Order: sequence, then structure tokens, then C-alpha cells
Amino acid sequence: MGWIHWAAAASLALTASAASAQEQVAAVVSEAVGEFGAEVLQLQDERYQRMTVPVMINGEGPYNFMVDTGAQASVMSHALADQLQLGNRSTATLVGMASERQVTTAQIDELSFGSGSFRDGTAALVDGANIGGADGILGLDSLANRRILIDFENRVMEVAHPEERASNRGFDIVVRARQVHGQLIIARAVIDGVRTAVIVDTGAQGSIGNPALLRRLRSSRHQADTEMTDINGVQASGLVRIARSLEMDRASISNFPITFARSPTFEALGLDEEPAMILGMAELRLFRRVAIDFASRRVLFDLPEGVRLSNTTDFGRL
Repeated sequence: MGWIHWAAAASLALTASAASAQEQVAAVVSEAVGEFGAEVLQLQDERYQRMTVPVMINGEGPYNFMVDTGAQASVMSHALADQLQLGNRSTATLVGMASERQVTTAQIDELSFGSGSFRDGTAALVDGANIGGADGILGLDSLANRRILIDFENRVMEVAHPEERASNRGFDIVVRARQVHGQLIIARAVIDGVRTAVIVDTGAQGSIGNPALLRRLRSSRHQADTEMTDINGVQASGLVRIARSLEMDRASISNFPITFARSPTFEALGLDEEPAMILGMAELRLFRRVAIDFASRRVLFDLPEGVRLSNTTDFGRL
């Protein structure tokens, strides 16, 4: 997960893809059509159990980009930017989980995945090893106003465009969220009795809590010390504690680990003084489907087979 503060905000507009790029994308994207015409992209797991989709850059590719609903803007490896000879290099501050660093940026004339295309975008450049070996990251600048549905059971992602009508039917849980800098934050989640702001982050391997939450979780069990490396390649130490439950609406996840660390990411969201947590892929995979609807400011969850809702449903760790 990375936050990028630009000297000037990048302007990305939805346009029609070039014919050549569309033909190449069609070869690697499923032709299936989801509910209300949303296109369906086949997902691939990269080595840290997050998910990538095929992306075209300036008509070249496809390249594997991780879908990161916690990243403020898109990111690309230095190697790919050099291979594509991307110009208009500049600098910006990239805020990762452990650090803030000045990085080089490059202009992308056209970025496309599925049938959507964005022109005149900007991506921060980082070492490929810091993004799990993927070629890049699709951030909120390319996902804004869309509805992203990740179907873990069938290993596909549906991307609904703003003009497409979306439905909440078929989902067990619909949670309202507030929006901060384009990021959706579930404000009414409860962890071990502590009201906590939760960020759904498809780019995080596991869940990460801030010190304010740690101070309130007196009953959580200490498991181990750990180190994590952020998108800038900077390491940070953290404490791993086991939370007894996370409750969101009528469902709860039980006995899951949270890594606690001081991070500039929480400060960038204005969440450094209140209990907050990033909900990562290890916990999201406990659901059958997860949809993040930026337009309606809702996060939707579908429970695993055999689990039924009650006043509080506890489906635990798999």
C-alpha cells in the first residue's frame, strides 16, 4: 500500500482504448460478462497471495499489475518504465507503510485494463522487488468511481464502470463507508470491543493496526515480533497480536493476527490518533466475494458456503 503526494494532481480521463491495445487485452481477459455488463478479468495469484490482472501500457503488454484499493496512485517498476522508454520523468513523495521517500515518476500516455483506458497518467517508479515481483500496481487513480468485485471462489475480478448500474443482491453483508482522499473507510467496525476505522486494502498481505488501536486492545494476545518491508524497500519492526474478533455489521472474523506498527499511511488518512486498521488479503480471503463500490461508498461481503447470518456470525480463520 502506498500513498503518493503529487506536486500537481494527475489527471486521468476514461477514454476509448486504441484498437491494437484492445485486441491484445482481449487475448488475456476473459470474455465472460458479469452482472449488469461488468467485465470479468481472470485473476492470477502472485507470490504474496495478492492478485494481479493484465494491463496494457501505451499499447504494449500485457503486464501483471496488482490491484491495490489502498494505494492512492498507480506504481510501476523501474525496469518496466525503462523497457517502455517512458519519458517526462519528475519527482514525488511516495508514502509507504514504513516510510516517506522521494521517488521518480513517469508519464503514461495510455493505461488500459479490460475495456477501460486512461490517458495522460503518472506512475511512481519503484524497485520491482518491493511490489512482490509484479510489474506495477493499479491504485485509486485508475479505480476511482468503479465497483471492484473480487470473487475468490472463481478467481475472477469484475470491474463495473460508473455508468453501469450495480446491484447489492446476492451479498450477505453491505457496509457503509466514508471516503477520505478517494479511500473508503469503514467507520463502524469493532475489534475486541473497540470501535475501529477499517480500510479494505487488496494490496496488503495481512492486517496492520496503528498504535492507537494497540493501546486500546488490552486483552489481545501477544504472539511475536516481526519486520515488514514497505513499497520503498524500508523495513519496520512491529508487534503481532491476535485479535479475538472483528465485527462488521452482522459478521465477525475471529482469532486473526494484526501487525502493529507506526506508519505514515495512517497519518496521511488522518487516522493516526484514533484506532484504525488495514484489513489485508489474508482476512479478505475468508469471504467468498468482496466488492468495493467507490461510487456508492459501500463495501459488500459474501459469506463462505455453509455459513448463515445470525445476529453475529463468526466464521473464524480457515
